[in-house]
Amino acid sequence: MGCTTSVVVFDGLRTVLERNCGYTCQSGAAQPVWQTEDDQGACSRGESWVPWPEPRILKVKPKVIEPLDYETVLVQRKTQILSDVLRDMLQFPQEDFQISTQRRQGRTVYPTVPENAEKEAQSLFVQECIKTYNTDWNVVNYKYEDYSGDFRQLPNKVSRPDKLAVHVFEVDEDVDKDEDTTSLGSQKGGITKHGWLYKGNMNSAISVTMRSFKRRYFHLTQLGDGSYNLNFYKDEKISKEPKGTIFLDSCMGVVQNNKVRRFAFELKMQDKSTYLLAADSEGEMEDWINTLNKILHSSFEIAMQEKRNGDIHDDDEPGKADSSLGSMDSFQSARDIESKMRNETRLKLFTLDPDTQKLDFSGIEPDIKQYEEKFGKRILVNCNDLAFNLQSCVEEDDEGPTTNVEPFYVTLSLFDIQNSRKISSDFHVDLNHPSVRQLVANPSSQYMNGGGDALLGVQRGVHGLPEEAMLYPRQGVFSVTSPHPDIFLLARIEKVLQGGITHCAEPYMKSSDSTKVAQKVLKNAKLSCSRLGQYRMPFGWAARPLFKDASGTLDKSGRFSAIYRQDSNKLSNDDMFKLLADFRKPEKMAKLPVILGNLDVTIDDVAPDLTNCISSSYIPVKTFDNGEKTNIYFEVEEFVPYIAKCSQPFTIYNNHLYVYPKHLKYDSQKSFAKARNIAVCIEFKDSDEEEAVSLKCIYGRPGGPLFTENASAAVLHHQHSPEFYDEFKIELPTQLNEKHHLLFTFFHVSCDSNSKASTKKRDVVETQVGYAWLPLLKDGRVIMNESHVPVAANLPTGYLSCQEVVSKQHPEIKWVDGGKPLFKVSTHLVSTVYTQDQHLHNFFGHCQSTESAAQVAGGELVKYLKSLHAMESSVMIHFLPTTLNQLFRVLTSATHEEVAVNVTKVMIHIVSQCHEEGLEHYLRSYVKYVFKTEPYTSSTTRTVHEELAKAMTAILKPSTDFLTSNKLLKYSWYFFEALVKSMAQYLIESSKVRLSRNQRFSAGFHYTVETLVNMMMPHITQKYKDNLDAARNANHSLAVFIKRCLTLMDRGFVFKQINHYIHCFVPGDPRTLFEFKFEFLRVICNHEHYIPLNLPMPFGNGRIQRFQDLQLDYSLTDDFCKNHFLVGLLLREVGGALQEFREIRQISIHVLKNLMVKHTFDERYTSKSQQARLATLYLPLFGLLQENVHRLNVKEVSPFTINYSNNNGRDDPLLGNTVMMTPPRSSTFFDNSLHKDLFGVISGTASPHASSTPNVNSVRHADSRGSLISTDSGNSLHEKSNDKNNSLDKEPGRGGTHSST
Repeated sequence: MGCTTSVVVFDGLRTVLERNCGYTCQSGAAQPVWQTEDDQGACSRGESWVPWPEPRILKVKPKVIEPLDYETVLVQRKTQILSDVLRDMLQFPQEDFQISTQRRQGRTVYPTVPENAEKEAQSLFVQECIKTYNTDWNVVNYKYEDYSGDFRQLPNKVSRPDKLAVHVFEVDEDVDKDEDTTSLGSQKGGITKHGWLYKGNMNSAISVTMRSFKRRYFHLTQLGDGSYNLNFYKDEKISKEPKGTIFLDSCMGVVQNNKVRRFAFELKMQDKSTYLLAADSEGEMEDWINTLNKILHSSFEIAMQEKRNGDIHDDDEPGKADSSLGSMDSFQSARDIESKMRNETRLKLFTLDPDTQKLDFSGIEPDIKQYEEKFGKRILVNCNDLAFNLQSCVEEDDEGPTTNVEPFYVTLSLFDIQNSRKISSDFHVDLNHPSVRQLVANPSSQYMNGGGDALLGVQRGVHGLPEEAMLYPRQGVFSVTSPHPDIFLLARIEKVLQGGITHCAEPYMKSSDSTKVAQKVLKNAKLSCSRLGQYRMPFGWAARPLFKDASGTLDKSGRFSAIYRQDSNKLSNDDMFKLLADFRKPEKMAKLPVILGNLDVTIDDVAPDLTNCISSSYIPVKTFDNGEKTNIYFEVEEFVPYIAKCSQPFTIYNNHLYVYPKHLKYDSQKSFAKARNIAVCIEFKDSDEEEAVSLKCIYGRPGGPLFTENASAAVLHHQHSPEFYDEFKIELPTQLNEKHHLLFTFFHVSCDSNSKASTKKRDVVETQVGYAWLPLLKDGRVIMNESHVPVAANLPTGYLSCQEVVSKQHPEIKWVDGGKPLFKVSTHLVSTVYTQDQHLHNFFGHCQSTESAAQVAGGELVKYLKSLHAMESSVMIHFLPTTLNQLFRVLTSATHEEVAVNVTKVMIHIVSQCHEEGLEHYLRSYVKYVFKTEPYTSSTTRTVHEELAKAMTAILKPSTDFLTSNKLLKYSWYFFEALVKSMAQYLIESSKVRLSRNQRFSAGFHYTVETLVNMMMPHITQKYKDNLDAARNANHSLAVFIKRCLTLMDRGFVFKQINHYIHCFVPGDPRTLFEFKFEFLRVICNHEHYIPLNLPMPFGNGRIQRFQDLQLDYSLTDDFCKNHFLVGLLLREVGGALQEFREIRQISIHVLKNLMVKHTFDERYTSKSQQARLATLYLPLFGLLQENVHRLNVKEVSPFTINYSNNNGRDDPLLGNTVMMTPPRSSTFFDNSLHKDLFGVISGTASPHASSTPNVNSVRHADSRGSLISTDSGNSLHEKSNDKNNSLDKEPGRGGTHSST
């Protein structure tokens, strides 16, 4: 089909549609004729409201037109399709979708899952969690998905030009209009000329004689794009419309021709036609010939230069010049090059439409990202120095530097005063000078703070890092998810155990001469360090606010407060919260005793490209420079609050337990004579046998090994009931069992170093004063709350069995103070493989217990499924992928429908919770990257898409719970996306994608899909008022699902579902239902292969010979709607909507127009032949416009300038200052003019430029160069086709070329 069709269809339609029917306020023929509120509003804005005097017509529901059996038609017409030169527009591409596996990229250098974790894991929950963190991403890729959205989402969409080229017309120029004067001037750098010439009639039926020449005034003018036109007029009034135009961009050369008339010359055109002109004198003739050739030569030079510069593609076809032209070959090549160059740079038709440039993101799906570790506000804490006023040289020869006289140890952590929470783990720092560190002797005791197995001479590696580089960390990276001004960085300062806090701090609180005092303190410190170097005692604390505001702005200018002496009665975290609550009250802080010194710790923002960082599990983070002098940054674990909005799905393996000894009540015990300076030592064991050894999994302190077997808390001097504040971090084994427990050993530490005491007494540092133990698991879950446990005086073999019931008569155990719960301890689990939620734990436990069973007890499983509704929302988010994977596994293994329905209900609850918390993006990431059906085998009987579709149908039944079905509708996108991905994976894994479409899925699944669509429709069309959001979301999700089914299933079957959907709507529906319907059609018609789905090819028998044949194929008949189903359906619905109120008309036209804009910008269909073929799908639109022309405001909307008069004057405008409506006419004009022209183009029996083409102004002025449109005759449009007189028409078959959109 010729390009005229596409120009006429798209250009004419754009002019009509760009108004969106906004000014069409008339009542339609199928509506009562009365003025509505909309009409009154239109009239008040000065718009026209003209009721049409037609009788009222009852709206009748249009009959259902069954679509073609698409798959059968493809087989039957295979030869026709394959022989079509545009077969790509009729066929789906091969391998339209595929499954790909994307490697999971972690942020750490090494995987976070331990090497043997999968083998060690025995619990189903742990196994599934590990599998989740190890599995790569599974993605279904649709090859042409970029073309499946709105036109704004198309790749390489042409942007609207900032400024259009300015056309300068002769009326705007100050030119000499003297009749006999010819000028060669500059018009915007171009050439202009005008004067009288004689034009010859080149009609082949009339011989060219002297009498056939008519005297006309010619004017040469340059257009804004650089091309030239030669216009002619009856007189010198060139401000009027020209009587004809010769487009010089199609001219190959100008030569003299004196055979017919003196001083004559001819213009040779590309299509072998010629135009004869004659001057009054030889000088004028030569002047015209030179001027015109100069223009052609200039254009040729420009084109060739641009070609040399690479602006012209190598594959441009050179023009084929007529052999008789001889020297004109170069001009032929130049014109062809220039024409192609102009076509490449010519703007798309819809580019200038303002709607194409609006930033409308409503239809654009959110960008879906893979799961990744996310952190809150990250803060870099640099620990520089801790200096007290009391200083001296600790070297024996006094030649070393002046430093603190004894070692001090700093522990940093974050406290949230607003919520009374400790929100980070401890970061331990040793800022002591090396000479001061040497005061502490190498530990020889079995128990020490930091580990009794420290061998500083041996360097082991952890994850490829030498321990030496990690001995003394100074830079920590903290994270805060919810920053606010009431978060403090707290520093606790400890020293080696020596005595009471008040006594030890006293020398540091005096500002007098400190030389003698320093020597005395140094002497005592050396003695304490050598004897009790492994024990610590509280000393002081300092704090500083972290943020200026709630947006996370760091308070970098702030400094740490004064160092306050630690009160032995206010050690706990609860006491610290109270102290910090008064931090901004100077009158209260002034009462606290101050230690003279300065803690230099600075904070800063973390650079995004921070290197040499290790995670809280000591795993290097990318990128890491493993050099000898690497400055390592230590990430400090954040304790994120257990609320959904702060939660995120776990993506890495992490298994830490934090232990907090709180209090030991020993003031009433009678078992031990001395129990005052009490130290508590912690060990982690996996057995209570006598020879069982402690596991080396406790994180050590600075200066010691990275992991130790035991560690002890700070000691309070002379306290019978001490409080503890220490935190112990433990790396838990992958698989925990009932024997794993914490063992606490209590010691009385002798601080007495009296020289009078016997040597034996001085050597005894620790005395054991009790044991306590805490099994880690209770009911299979890690203990997470505060525990009160009894203390035993001895530790027999098998002591774990004595914990449950404390028996005073137990023969092997002796309880302290009658077995009362004297010791208080709490634990905090930070694990991505163990859950604290009882319901989730029980569900996985039941699944594991029934895995080996041949028949799963449905009722029992349903009970555990229902209990998942009570799962904590934060736990739900944390283990979202693992939980959903297991639910899908249960769905396909269940033998009872009740189980499948309850699985789906649990999913509905989870999906609903995620949406309510604003975390639905985690669901989208799951469906796109994580969800994967079980591997297909020959024994596979149930698939996710089959079982899920059945369950959804059951839930949507009227008898089902109203709230559940509403949630399913509202969040149906998730379930449909899972259906589609399951279908795609099933097709590829089972290799059924190679089968024909109607054999890919079982008849049962087709029935299930049909039932599901039928079940959803009443909720959309009838119950939408009860829950509008749910109906709207369900409507959109259903459309997306059906669109994807067109890629995967039998397309004829999918067409039937679309037909059924549309049949549920009737004329006169409320506006909301029209919105639903056209939103559905918008989504469906945005399918990436919308064109092949419509089969843009003739369905008639043989070659089109008659105009009636064209009418059958390209008018909105039942056959057209059947053969070109989607476009026929859309046009029918638009036609129906045009009978409705203005808002509904706007909705329908907006959908149609956007679809046509998409065709314009689709780079797959850019050639003229493709655009012309595509335009055939929309030819029935002209019939629709004709039928509804009485509803259009022609003054503003009509693209045609139609003159029904038969005068000999200039065409009068259709409307003057008065508003007129085009009377209802028969289709004579369109049938006889437009349709016949299109018929000729499509059938190939006529030139694409037959004279019956309507006078489309925009086509004539913008896109028809190379042709000659003459209005020299004043006859009407109806008679113009028969009038050849006084025109400069070309010979048949010599028409120029139009530009396609």
